[in-house]
Amino acid sequence: MIVCVAVVGHQNNPLYIQSFTDADDALKLHHIVHCSLDVVDERVNNPKKSGPTLNDTFLGLLYPTENYKVYGYLTNTKVKFILVTTDLDVRDADVRNFFRRFHAAYVDAVSNPFHVPDKKITSRTFADRVSTIVKSFGLSSAT
Repeated sequence: MIVCVAVVGHQNNPLYIQSFTDADDALKLHHIVHCSLDVVDERVNNPKKSGPTLNDTFLGLLYPTENYKVYGYLTNTKVKFILVTTDLDVRDADVRNFFRRFHAAYVDAVSNPFHVPDKKITSRTFADRVSTIVKSFGLSSAT
């Protein structure tokens, strides 16, 4: 189950953070998202270690915690997508599919002529699309 998704700008400024749990966990999830930015920077700046190449936008599992797994995705414009899930057995194909759909929703949101670049995404349509994508996460593998 996805508990949090985030869009972080190229200067590590939060553009969109949405948690899908009760309010008590929201601060903890924001902290997890913030900590994951260090892992993203490490992977991007040190490509010689085992991991994705610079051309691969999917960063994979950033780090596991006791209760969560954190995945990352980096766009060509250095915008970072972070996914926090409670599922311990998530397939990479499902996560890649999620990020592909999430990226498409992000592109549609920032392509709006009224959106100001590098500012928080306040579009209600984007929030609704993200909720739909989150609800459908992993359903294709259940059949």
